[in-house]
Amino acid sequence: MQRIVPDDSPSFRYPGGMKDTILFLKNFLRHPTQVGAIAPSSPGLVQTMVEGFDWESARNVVEFGPGTGVFTEAILKRLHADAKFFAIERSAELVQATRERCPNVTVYQDSVTHVAELCQRESMPDVDSVICGLPWASFSPTLQSEIMDAMISVLKPNAQFATFAYWQGLALPAGRRFASRLHETFTEVKRSPTVWRNLPPAFVYRCVR
Repeated sequence: MQRIVPDDSPSFRYPGGMKDTILFLKNFLRHPTQVGAIAPSSPGLVQTMVEGFDWESARNVVEFGPGTGVFTEAILKRLHADAKFFAIERSAELVQATRERCPNVTVYQDSVTHVAELCQRESMPDVDSVICGLPWASFSPTLQSEIMDAMISVLKPNAQFATFAYWQGLALPAGRRFASRLHETFTEVKRSPTVWRNLPPAFVYRCVR
């Protein structure tokens, strides 16, 4: 039996409250294949996403799909003082939400397939860590491959990558295809315990290039 990851908020309130939840739901209804969830990630999932990284040594960090900025906020608390960091988000509303939550962070409204160009703009020759909130199980095979290839082109050897997945996504062909692609691409792929107190329940893939 998998253990339950405890939520760090006794009342299990989502960061940002009802405002962020409504914003997330609106974007899901408009673009379900881009957002992939009906609510922001819970504090427990946020903690699980960021706890596996080597923050002491990571100097170039990129976030894919920050949504309302809950992962972004957690990343900022852990970044080394000498680290560079930026995020990429397609939704204009979610870009604004992340900028409001984390006003000192560079957030590009763009596709993550352009990560190499954005890294050049940020003077990042390569990337140590990628934290990803994208809905892989909602993507077509072509888009999955385009995003993965773009990311691999900037990851340095031994770089770390983390992304979360919902349990129901494993039943979808796209979810199974993504899991297979991870094992083909990375030398190490681990799966966290399930965060049951998330809507819906989720787990984190932790990978090393």
